[in-house]
Amino acid sequence: MPSAFILLFFSRLTRLRCRAAQAAHVVRLAEHLEGAMHKIFAMLVFLLCLALVAGYMSTDASAAVLSAPSYATGSALIGAAAGATQAKTKAPKKAVAKKGARKQAASHTRTAKRATSRGGKQASGARRTAFVQAKPSVGTALGLHKTADALDLRSNSALVLDRDSGAVLYEKNPDAVLPIASITKLMTAMVVLDAQLPLDEALTIDRGDVDTEKGTRSRLALGTTMSRRDALHLALMASENRAAAALGRNYPGGLDAFVVAMNTKAAQLGLGDTHYVDSSGLSPRNRSSARDLAHLVNAAYEYPLIRELSTSTEHSVQVGSRQVAFHTTNRLLQSADWAIGLQKTGYISEAGRCLVMEATIEGRHLVMVLLDSWGKYSRIGDAGRIRAWLESLSATPKTLSGDPASPQS
Repeated sequence: MPSAFILLFFSRLTRLRCRAAQAAHVVRLAEHLEGAMHKIFAMLVFLLCLALVAGYMSTDASAAVLSAPSYATGSALIGAAAGATQAKTKAPKKAVAKKGARKQAASHTRTAKRATSRGGKQASGARRTAFVQAKPSVGTALGLHKTADALDLRSNSALVLDRDSGAVLYEKNPDAVLPIASITKLMTAMVVLDAQLPLDEALTIDRGDVDTEKGTRSRLALGTTMSRRDALHLALMASENRAAAALGRNYPGGLDAFVVAMNTKAAQLGLGDTHYVDSSGLSPRNRSSARDLAHLVNAAYEYPLIRELSTSTEHSVQVGSRQVAFHTTNRLLQSADWAIGLQKTGYISEAGRCLVMEATIEGRHLVMVLLDSWGKYSRIGDAGRIRAWLESLSATPKTLSGDPASPQS
């Protein structure tokens, strides 16, 4: 019995060891398979990545080839189209692909031509715009800017007159006849006041007052009603063109009669270089000289209302349902350093920047005329230069001409 039990025990132990060995072999085999699967999977992933990279590079190269004609010259595009046609003949099986390439090239050619055409038109338009913006004033076109002067003024024409003595203290091209822009409104105001029209009479802005000469805008809307005095105020202080047009239109006989009265007044004042065609100054055919305008300022100074309104700095009028504030166009009025008794500014492209005024400097009552100044603020700078020169003078009056080489005492 014991021996049989022992034999059975060893027999089963042997079987267990065999099974254990088989199990270990199976485990090792599974481990090998798992390692192989990992390697295979890794290899597949690597191959897939290679395929993707190759495909991307191929696509990118194809896109580069196709997009290149859009930046090429016209001759290169034509060559590409010809090459596509030739390839179609040699390889019928690739006809569809080549036909697409040729269409693509032709499309790029048309796109390039359209872009070139648009670019040319834009460049041409830019040149036209630059030309319009660079259009010289009448004085510059006449070469007045080449005139040398002792004070190095930016104005092409200038004159400084002592009102009390009538002596000309400074001049530069004083007899050049030039457009005077809104300096015209000084004569407009004198003609209105000479006619003794009621200043409280209501004037209405209508289509006849709209600027068709220069296309300028106005805050006085059509239908705005104001007194004649308000219209005078805005014309002299804020250089309001519709207000000036309404003053002329509401003159007895209309604008034509008003212009006749303006030129008659100029003749009475002895202004031989002066001529008017409208009441606002928008037309470049309103012309005068610095010498004439000095006499005009002297005459306008005799009208107290013109002195008052032209030196005002702000005024409001009712426009529709709201009050609209207007301001002076002359920044010197806001300076405590200047004592200005009358002034008027003006600007159109043909006239340049203009300024006339009566001012007291060093106790002297002076008339200052600056015409055709080429910079936005240069007329203000010129007024400052003239003032500084006058303040530097000795007690003995001196005069200067536009030629620095010929000062006079």
